[in-house]
Amino acid sequence: MPSRGYREPTPIQQQAIPAVLEGRDLMASAQTGTGKTAGFTLPLLQHLITHQPHAKGRRPVRALILTPTRELAAQIGENVRDYSKYLNIRSLVVFGGVSINPQMMKLRGGVDVLVATPGRLLDLEHQNAVKLDQIEILVLDEADVC
Repeated sequence: MPSRGYREPTPIQQQAIPAVLEGRDLMASAQTGTGKTAGFTLPLLQHLITHQPHAKGRRPVRALILTPTRELAAQIGENVRDYSKYLNIRSLVVFGGVSINPQMMKLRGGVDVLVATPGRLLDLEHQNAVKLDQIEILVLDEADVC
């Protein structure tokens, strides 16, 4: 991805990307700024575009990225949007501290990748605004503080 300044994968990406592409579970740790987000997001997007569901209708949430803070959720959401801007992938970031109604409306339109904080995800689930039964990929980012 030369447009993002990537010329070759970082060590964490070299380890993570093949594992995620193979569908294996992965637990990884690396310093800030080492490309962890790209390490899980790029193969996640690859999976979603190569395993498109055949059913028509509303898109179910197929990938869930849970993160502890709204700031991190917003940052990851921006990366997901950047990486998928030329793909037929819909993403949404949801977190508390803002009105839940616009988030519920966007979910009704169908979302492939949902980036969420745990509290807001539970709020949406209690409102029956999100179904988690078709999740194919789950990412717990910064799981040590969730």
